Amino acid sequence: MNEAGIEVTPRSAAAPVAGSRRPDSANAPTAAPRVSTIAQELSGSLILAIGAEVRALAASGKPVCNLTVGDFSPSEFSIPKSLLDGITTALQAGHTNYPPSDGIEPLRRAISEFYTRRQDVSYPVGSVLVTCGARPAIYGAYRVLVDPGDRVVFPVPSWNNNYYSQLIGAEQVMVVCGAETNFLPTAGMLKGHLRRARMLVLNSPLNPTGTLFDADTLAEICDLVIDENARRERAGGERPLYLLYDQVYWMLTFGDARHVNPVALRPAIQPYTILIDAISKSFAATGLRVGWAVGPADVIKRMSDVLGHVGTWAPRAEQVATTNLLNDDAGMDAFHA
Repeated sequence: MNEAGIEVTPRSAAAPVAGSRRPDSANAPTAAPRVSTIAQELSGSLILAIGAEVRALAASGKPVCNLTVGDFSPSEFSIPKSLLDGITTALQAGHTNYPPSDGIEPLRRAISEFYTRRQDVSYPVGSVLVTCGARPAIYGAYRVLVDPGDRVVFPVPSWNNNYYSQLIGAEQVMVVCGAETNFLPTAGMLKGHLRRARMLVLNSPLNPTGTLFDADTLAEICDLVIDENARRERAGGERPLYLLYDQVYWMLTFGDARHVNPVALRPAIQPYTILIDAISKSFAATGLRVGWAVGPADVIKRMSDVLGHVGTWAPRAEQVATTNLLNDDAGMDAFHA
């Protein structure tokens, strides 16, 4: 970490790997690794590992207050009844086969209209990609937009961007944020790191703190991205800087808190922005695995192509039920009341 609170992790940085020589056995033959280099270097998710430990403690009868994985006990936080009934009805109606790899058209249209009504942004159906939760959508954006060695900038605390960057082989620039800025970056903190960057990743409401960007702060960051892309267009030959904006918790804002969408604040950033969302958190539906990405149609198409090879589509019955859920404003409002 440098004096400005920036931690830069080059692509070559890696933890010790299996098969390396030990100082006391310099003359012994080295066993060939059994797995790929990326598998050797990548560590498993720490939050999932801790979550497994917590579940084991609870199973043993110990009282546990679980503040790890953002999951919900159905006995305390059940999914909307309309969603449960919708899945059951869809299954009984025979919606058990493969869905289209980019999502069923009614759901993609419902997401487009949902964003128009709720966030004042306009996207065609071709700009919507449905995935099995938000994780594949985030990974798809990394895979499509970032090459090995490209720079990815994200604030910390953060959720999983270090893992995604490592999977892609990106250079990570971690901008350390503290309580004085609600653990979120300002334009001044980011300005010096975007000139060579390929992607800026932001999350609001933030996992793990729950803090949100205010409109002025986010608008200033958007202006940085817009200005940097204008510079690149003038220079020619440079790929764009993209904003990956994870807003998966946005419907869980209450009181005076107001979620802000970068595209609504600065429409000029729309060609460079990928929005990430899901029903997992807002509707306590973590196990149903329905998420989506919304962004430039050409980028979304390539994400669909890449993720189609992995089979990351959400189950068809859940997609049918989610379509009905997102089209029911009164039902959604009643659930969150």
